[in-house]
Amino acid sequence: MYNKDLLKKTLADNAALTETALESWLSEAYSGDTVLAESMRYAVLGGGKRIRAFLAIEFCRLFGGKPEAALPYASAIEMVHAYSLVHDDMPCMDNDDMRRGKPSCHCAFGEANALLCGDTLLTQAFEVALLNPHVSDRSRVLAARTLAGGAGALGMTGGQYYDLSDECGTYDELVRLQSMKTGALIRTACLLGYYAACDTPKAEDEARIARYAEEIGFAFQIVDDLLDVRSDTATLGKPVGSDAKNGKKTILTFRTIEEAEKPAAECTADAIDAVSAYEGCEILTDLAEYLLTRTK
Repeated sequence: MYNKDLLKKTLADNAALTETALESWLSEAYSGDTVLAESMRYAVLGGGKRIRAFLAIEFCRLFGGKPEAALPYASAIEMVHAYSLVHDDMPCMDNDDMRRGKPSCHCAFGEANALLCGDTLLTQAFEVALLNPHVSDRSRVLAARTLAGGAGALGMTGGQYYDLSDECGTYDELVRLQSMKTGALIRTACLLGYYAACDTPKAEDEARIARYAEEIGFAFQIVDDLLDVRSDTATLGKPVGSDAKNGKKTILTFRTIEEAEKPAAECTADAIDAVSAYEGCEILTDLAEYLLTRTK
């Protein structure tokens, strides 16, 4: 059984650090004082679990780095994640009118501003990563390259494409889709945390980190799919049943609820095994267990 109280405190502490960093990166000095800047702050600040930022910070700590070295990378990842949600919610994609318990960005600011908001968050994320003052040039290059790959056609946006298309007809294709749409950015977060602490990475470490990320990423998505049918709008802060409404393929397209719970548990066990050899890994193994049992 994981240490729930310690994990809860660490999640809150890391989220607070990330929020402060994001407020700085999204201040008038970096983003201006227009409606566009307001929409960016609206989309990013004051909400979300900050799981990706948590992973960047904790992998940095695991390999001997300090949180401040990881925070610009964590902020960049949260910006990319927020941009993807802004675009996901738009009428041309998932057409959801609520996010994190408040109107989606396009409902609050209009579709054109939401489109520009997402575009700008993606662009600014790279600026933030490359301005990281606590790491070497080599680390910044590794981070920018990894962020681009995780967010691009073979990563998150590629997964979004498959999610919108009719090209996901089997369970194995769904696994590929989710490894791109959800898993790629989680993997990026973990690796960026590693690069914040180590600018001469080892292939074995990268492989273990990627395995951990891929396994918790798939488990995370399975739980998301289950919550979409088990939970309610008030708890999730976004509409439930939207996957079925939009004809989206989820694990429940191919498995029953009971059958879906098994791979989620298996993925969690594999993730824990991937990092268990590292001293101080307990917070990461606790996170894996928490993600499996979360209710929102």
